[in-house]
Amino acid sequence: MWTTVKSYDYPYLEEILRPWQKKLPPSLNYEDFLLQLMEREYEARVENRKKSHIRQANFPSKMYLNDLMREQLPPNAMEKLPLLERLDFIESGQNIVLAGNPGTGKTHIAIGLGLKACLQGYRVLFTTVHKLLTQIRESHSQRTLKVMEARFEKYDLVICDEFGYVSFDKEGSELLFNHLSLRAGRKSTIITTNLGFERWEEIFGDPVLTAALVDRLTHKAHLINMNGESYRLKETKQMMNK
Repeated sequence: MWTTVKSYDYPYLEEILRPWQKKLPPSLNYEDFLLQLMEREYEARVENRKKSHIRQANFPSKMYLNDLMREQLPPNAMEKLPLLERLDFIESGQNIVLAGNPGTGKTHIAIGLGLKACLQGYRVLFTTVHKLLTQIRESHSQRTLKVMEARFEKYDLVICDEFGYVSFDKEGSELLFNHLSLRAGRKSTIITTNLGFERWEEIFGDPVLTAALVDRLTHKAHLINMNGESYRLKETKQMMNK
């Protein structure tokens, strides 16, 4: 019996078998053994699913919320982060917009929330706006845009980083607007941007399109003011003072 069971490729099987192999029938309780085996199999599958979600999300790095220096976050972020990390915004399909100058923790918060969502079983996608638009253009030219749109809609959470670093032409603005609008009011999107809404027209070049996108992204959204002193600038100052 033991040889047959060991032949299965379970990395935790030896650990379970070790105490049981010391017993001889009829004292061996097969029901307890099978229950323990099934429990470990379930735990392994859950853990593998979490790892798969994190891998498929394409995070540039693993920046967990526990690693944040919360006392150095801008006041508005410190105030609202405890609410956001409950992840209720995903269930209610609400967006988050983290807006402020560079180096204040926008991307760290976004990735941290995304990682926590993965660990709780949600499907997450991380992308920069530039990368997303490039993929949309390629799908559009290859006539596979519908497939990409269907996949994009299914994510529980999409993180669009670096919104405002690159401006778009008219076609790019329309493609991005249509793509982000697919999730409006139904699925959650996190936007990080270094520009206030009043400057988004500089990116899109079309005041009507800009107003429509801002309206859709901010409806019932969590708007976080991330203006403050840069983490990196603080570190540079500390190094210079040593």
